[in-house]
Amino acid sequence: MIQIQLNNVSLTLGARPIFTELNWEIQENQKIGLIGPNGAGKSSLFKLITGELTPESGGSITRAKGVTVGYLAQQPVLPHNLTAIECIQEGNPRIRQIRILMEELELKLSDPVVYGDDRLLSQTLDRQMTLLEEYQSLGGDQFESHAETLLTSLGIPTADLEKPVDQLSGGQRKLVGLAGLLMLSPAVLLLDEPDNHLDLTARQFLEKTIREYNGVVVIISHDRYLLDAAVTQIAELEDGKLSIFQGDYSAFILDKEQRLTRQDELYHVQQRQIQRIETAIKRYQIWAKTYDSEKFAKRARAIQNRLDRMEKLDKPLLEQRKIDLKLNGWRGSQKVLELQGVEKTFKGRQLINNAFVTLVHGERVGLIGANGSGKSVLFKMILGELQPDGGDIILGPSIRTGYYAQEHETLDPNKTVLDMVRLAGALSESRGVSFLQRYLFTYRQAFQKIMNLSGGERSRLQLALVVLSGANFLLLDEPTNNLDIPSAEVLEDALSEFEGTVLVISHDRYFLDQVVDRILVLEDGCVKSCPGNYSNYLIKQMDRL
Repeated sequence: MIQIQLNNVSLTLGARPIFTELNWEIQENQKIGLIGPNGAGKSSLFKLITGELTPESGGSITRAKGVTVGYLAQQPVLPHNLTAIECIQEGNPRIRQIRILMEELELKLSDPVVYGDDRLLSQTLDRQMTLLEEYQSLGGDQFESHAETLLTSLGIPTADLEKPVDQLSGGQRKLVGLAGLLMLSPAVLLLDEPDNHLDLTARQFLEKTIREYNGVVVIISHDRYLLDAAVTQIAELEDGKLSIFQGDYSAFILDKEQRLTRQDELYHVQQRQIQRIETAIKRYQIWAKTYDSEKFAKRARAIQNRLDRMEKLDKPLLEQRKIDLKLNGWRGSQKVLELQGVEKTFKGRQLINNAFVTLVHGERVGLIGANGSGKSVLFKMILGELQPDGGDIILGPSIRTGYYAQEHETLDPNKTVLDMVRLAGALSESRGVSFLQRYLFTYRQAFQKIMNLSGGERSRLQLALVVLSGANFLLLDEPTNNLDIPSAEVLEDALSEFEGTVLVISHDRYFLDQVVDRILVLEDGCVKSCPGNYSNYLIKQMDRL
């Protein structure tokens, strides 16, 4: 059964057409991954479905009767003065309303006027029973405990549940918004990059929730591992067109590559055919002039009409434009980093306890652990921004670090994009603009202030600055957050060719499988080493159970 249908939907923002005459049927209980390059219009498509944006004339969006839609934006807006639990309660005002009505009925039942009137008493009791049934169907007395369990499962510590949401991180606020939607259980759930900032445990919980959700889920995500684990259909939005593929992300990639290869073959076959026809037309036109022959002229016109009626195939775009990322490292010291009995207490918690770690030249090491376990704190100690409480952190004598910050805090929001790269690389204006074009920035974007960039644009800029740093030891904190899939693949290739050493914090399991050859796990203050990529680590964890 069709839940939502888009017919001939077109959208233009500013002077830029986003998509034209787009059609899409969202069926009951589908689990759909909506993918496409940054800027393709995925979030705009969600906003059209929710009514935040309106399609141009001629297009329509219809819902089946009674279908409810829940939407989690990339940056959800929550009441800042409320706690996480209170925000979820605010998102379901019917529970609060029923509680008030039940209290009013309790007062009525104690009123002698009502108690002494059989008809009025019966009506009041019937109303109370109806409200009680609705209250129980919404979770009733278990609502708060269910909300608390959901929030902690998604990775918000119990100690943070009573904090006002304006004291939570951006990632935690997004989790509160997600939990509120899950508590409401709408028929159609639209999730715009809900996995950003989730740790591995929370991502696994999200995957399970999507698979088991009693309704439609459409998720915008760049997490290829999640798209393989949770969805059964891929909707790709690219160049204003929506293409539907059955299966998970890996099946989609294989199907797309085969389809594009076949389309490319057919395109070139047709082009050779067109070339032969055009040659024949020219030959008959020459003969018609040479011999002043109407017969040859008619033949030329007939063949031209045949060519005009031919349905021309578009040349398939075998590969969309990608960032040109080249990490030009250098060898440096054989021993890159040593942690010798490192201890660190941060905000009253011991995050790192007697840690011993050695990184040598050429290693690609993934650092994983729950949110708040101390991964970013460890990075800041390696960079010298924080000092350990005990032990030593030793960098090799010819090691130069390059740092990619998860929250982009190394970027000055008041500077322009061009200012940042010129300062980092001592570049002229023309060379700076040319350099930025390799990272998909237009001439106009080069002069924009960083505060006006999207998350994906800031990520690309940070990668550009890492390149300009000339580092041979890269500290990357969640580098694939906000990157679209093609950009993440370019980063994977660049890291594999990098002449240097990499320590990367990431919850992107697909990325970890592609890049790292060792996993460091930070848990309960201890740092444990596991050879191999993320899948190797996961197998060993399962073997221990």
